[in-house]
Parts: sequence; C-alpha cells; structure tokens
Amino acid sequence: MRGVFRRQLRILRQIGEHIMKKVTIATRGSRLALWQAEHVKACLETAHPGLRVELSVIKTRGDIILDVPLAKVGGKGLFVKEIEEALLDGRADLAVHSMKDVPMELPEGLTLGCVPERETPADMFLSVTVPCLEKLPAGAHVGTSSLRRQAQLLALRPDLRISSLRGNVDTRLRKLQEGMYDAIILAAAGLRRLNLDAPVMEPLSPSVFMPAVGQGALGIECRADRMDLLELLSFFEHPATRVCVEAERGFLAGLEGGCQVPIAGHAVMTGPETFCLEGLVSEVDGSRILRKSVTGMAAEARQKGLELARQVLRSGADAILARLYAASAEGGDVPTA
Repeated sequence: MRGVFRRQLRILRQIGEHIMKKVTIATRGSRLALWQAEHVKACLETAHPGLRVELSVIKTRGDIILDVPLAKVGGKGLFVKEIEEALLDGRADLAVHSMKDVPMELPEGLTLGCVPERETPADMFLSVTVPCLEKLPAGAHVGTSSLRRQAQLLALRPDLRISSLRGNVDTRLRKLQEGMYDAIILAAAGLRRLNLDAPVMEPLSPSVFMPAVGQGALGIECRADRMDLLELLSFFEHPATRVCVEAERGFLAGLEGGCQVPIAGHAVMTGPETFCLEGLVSEVDGSRILRKSVTGMAAEARQKGLELARQVLRSGADAILARLYAASAEGGDVPTA
C-alpha cells in the first residue's frame, strides 16, 4: 500500500507540474493593454523560472465601438466581458485589467487574484502650445472621453468647449498633434507605461482633479477555484493598493456607478493600517460638485466606501444620479460634450 501511495503522489505532483508549466493570459489588443499583459508575463516568468506564459488577444465590445462616447455606449463590463468569458470556459487562465474598467461585481466563479502596486492615479493635461490648464484661452477646445473629466474641467473653466475623444492612447495623442484639440486629458499611468509624451504635460493633482475609481491600478483576474493560480500570483499582491482600490470600488458600488455618470474616487494610505477616501459626484456640466471624504481601517475598506457613498447620496447625489440614469435608460440625452 505504501508503494501505491507513493506512486499516486508522484503522479499527482507530475500532473501539477505539467499544468503549471504554461499559463495563458487573456488581454485586450491595444498597445497599453498589451504592455500591461507583457509586464505581468515578465514578472511571472521571473518569479517562477520554467513557467511559460502566453498571451491571448481578445477583442471586447469597448474596442469595437469607437465612434460613440463611452457614456452613450453604457453597459457594465464594456472592456472585460469577453475576456471573462474566456476565463470561465477555460480558454485562458488569467486576465490583466485596468481596474477602472472592472465592474463592481465579478461574474460568479471569478475573483481578483492579485492587485499589484499602483502606478500614479493622476490625470495629465497635454497640449502642444498651451503651458497649463489655467492658461487655456477662452473657449478652448479640449478632448476627453470621460464625463468625470468633462464635469471637473467645466467646474474649473465653464467657458471650455469639450468634445468626445475615443481611441487608444496613440490615437488620442496623434489627434492632439494634428491640431484637432487645444488640449486633451489622459491618465498619467498609461503615458508612463508606454513612455509617451507631448510638448506640454501637466500632472493634475488628485486633490484638485479627482481621478477615476481604480485608475492607475491593475487587477489580475482568475477562476476562484484555481488555488494553484492564486498561489502563483501571491508574490505580486500589494496590500496597500488592494486597500485603496477596495475602498474606491466600495464607493462606486454604493452609487451603482458606471461610465454614464461623473463619479470619481481616490484613496490613500495614511498609516500602516489606515486610509483616507475622497469621493465625488457631479452634474455633467460641472455646475454642482459634491465632494466628501471618510477615514477608516484597512480591514473595513469596502464598508467605508459604501458609507461614503451613502453620505454623498444624502447630500444630493441621489437626485443627480437618478436623473442621469433615467436619461441613459431612455436612450438618450445624458449630456455629453
């Protein structure tokens, strides 16, 4: 019996080693998404010598619909649904997402196996000739695909003319260089990761210009029952980033938010086990901005996010969001520039 047990154990070990010799990462095909997936691939192969990691490029609905503002496309999981389907049916083992694209509720059977250390969450002002946001001339033309950015821009400068700007980072920069816009706003993290720039670049402090929930952070998703993958990813987890992202996502979940409404959230660690979370809801035209904050312990990150959402709703965000969601549900006029 002892010999039989040893042979079975040896066979099980061999099967486990065989399974973990190759891992497939599902990713979108944009240059930034591929950079993110390649970065995770390199980290995995460095941490686990002998492991072979392959990429599987999957086109999502958000990649196909490029001629409509995000607020009008709507729908949860615009950039992740097809990728999650690949995880569930076994075509892929892992998926690398920008956390700002991940819906609040994951499909049953999937989990965020790892949240690596965050890049800067800030937005970036870019221009060819204008030195900073404050120096934009009256009536200047600014491009952004985000209602959150639009609302905050108009709150600072109601005179600006804002137009929808879709496409990957390279496409948006090309449109700026061609003179289609006086300035554009992009996430600083994507520019840093791709080593891209413009003649003028001004970081916008989150204390003044609040970023999207999860902006700058990556999430690695996998099946919840794949303990082998969860162990494989454990070295990559960054607890402080996880806490901040969970708090921000709790805030967004409490508002039932999506890209159809101007919502922002930003959390920072204030100590080894404490954090501060700020949240924002705004009218699309920036005429009214509701901004509140809450502090808490790391272990209660999501609960504190939900608590902040309730505070903001009680302050008047409920009426703003109800009106915008109703307009979106009727197929029409969520105001977009």
